[in-house]
Amino acid sequence: MSTPDVTIYTTAFCPYCVRAKMLLDKKAVSYTEIAVDKQPDKRIEMEMKSNATSVPQIFIGDKHIGGCDDMYELEMDEELDALLGL
Repeated sequence: MSTPDVTIYTTAFCPYCVRAKMLLDKKAVSYTEIAVDKQPDKRIEMEMKSNATSVPQIFIGDKHIGGCDDMYELEMDEELDALLGL
């Protein structure tokens, strides 16, 4: 099974961003981090793709899964690994 690309939109000093990245790191999943506080055009991109203004916003492949709490909920429901192709 191939692993889909994971993209996470973040800002510095965001504890939810740190938690989300920690879970992905624990699972040894590589991801592309886009720091929207350093790239204002990427914040606009994030908002358009996710329909949300808060960070993190996490995408697995083309699927928007939401933020940190949403990803942890998928983990608790034992659905995250399947989405990640693990």
